Amino acid sequence: MKKPTRDEHRHHCTAKRRYRSQGDALDAALLAGVERKRQAYICALCGRWHLTSV
Repeated sequence: MKKPTRDEHRHHCTAKRRYRSQGDALDAALLAGVERKRQAYICALCGRWHLTSV
C-alpha cells in the first residue's frame, strides 16, 4: 500500500470533526455511545483532536 500524499491527509482531516481537546473528543464518543470503539488523537495538520476507530 502506498503512503498517502499530503493532499490525501488533508482530505481525511477536513472530512472529520475537530475537537478543541482530547476530553471534548472523548465526550462526543461517549454521547454517541461508541466510547469503547473510538480513540482520540491530535492531528498533525490542523492541531485539533479527531476520533478514530480502535
